[in-house]
Amino acid sequence: MTANAGLSTFSNHLFVSAVVVYALAMLGFAIDTAAGARSAAAEPARTEERVLVGAGGPPPDVSKPQPVITGPRSDRAAFVARAGRIAVALTVLAWGLHGASLATRGFADDALPWSNMYGFASAGAFAVAGSYLVLLTRQRVRWLGLAVTFAVVLTMGLAGTVLYTAAGPLQAPLRSYWLSIHVSAAIISSGVLTVGSSAAALYLVRTRYDARVGAGRSPGIAGVGRMLPAPDVLDRTAYRVLAFAFPIWTFAIIAGAIWAESAWGRYWGWDPKETWAFITWVIYAGYLHARSTAGWRGRRAAWIAVVGFAAFLFNFFGVNIFIVGLHSYAGI
Repeated sequence: MTANAGLSTFSNHLFVSAVVVYALAMLGFAIDTAAGARSAAAEPARTEERVLVGAGGPPPDVSKPQPVITGPRSDRAAFVARAGRIAVALTVLAWGLHGASLATRGFADDALPWSNMYGFASAGAFAVAGSYLVLLTRQRVRWLGLAVTFAVVLTMGLAGTVLYTAAGPLQAPLRSYWLSIHVSAAIISSGVLTVGSSAAALYLVRTRYDARVGAGRSPGIAGVGRMLPAPDVLDRTAYRVLAFAFPIWTFAIIAGAIWAESAWGRYWGWDPKETWAFITWVIYAGYLHARSTAGWRGRRAAWIAVVGFAAFLFNFFGVNIFIVGLHSYAGI
């Protein structure tokens, strides 16, 4: 076995380990979310004893230690906090293993580890988890953990099975430093767009739950909305994250055009990948424009963000798998 083959095998082992730990983190976030919702909905059971001092009852003896008020709610709160902290710690561990997998794959390829669909999908999942962890240091968004880890595990599952490509040398069009700039920007923006669009989708779930409960109807499948924060929190988080991601996505498209000129002799040729990247850009531009000028907030804005993410996913998976174009060298 050559050194490169050994590194590739080691990268695969790290990849599988990361998937397993991400899955455990997803389980922890599921427990955190579900238990938190039950705790918020439950009425606290108090064990305090009322003493009628002014009605002839004896005054309380303050010299004796007073009993600590306990009940199901305090027990659930401790359990929820512990499950959530463990889930975050597991996500950090999985992210480290994932990064090591990408690094060793890069050494095995003697190139950046995202020169094919397997590497790009893996790096995209890495960016999703990283974007969430960075956001977690700035805002209290642990509630996004379940959606994020689910997306990461699903993407890595597809990458490790359907999209997997053995380590090998780069094809000629990829031997450009603009590959590093263009694809790196695309990967970073894909991670941030996923986190922001997830918040927008969760907003739609939460508002549907509130609407059905307010109308006295059974929430049905929308009942998961009671596990989520208030709608304004979800809407604000989605807007801030997507506003941060949009300039990076814009730069990725511009860098891609510069790379296309050096690789194929033209900046833009309406290749399917280019076209869908532009469509995605237009939709997210419409989302930000509607929010800032037309005052579109709430459900209408959230639906634009969800449609934009659907276009992004088709550009990410559908174009490469089902459509033949100049980007087919990055296929499966």
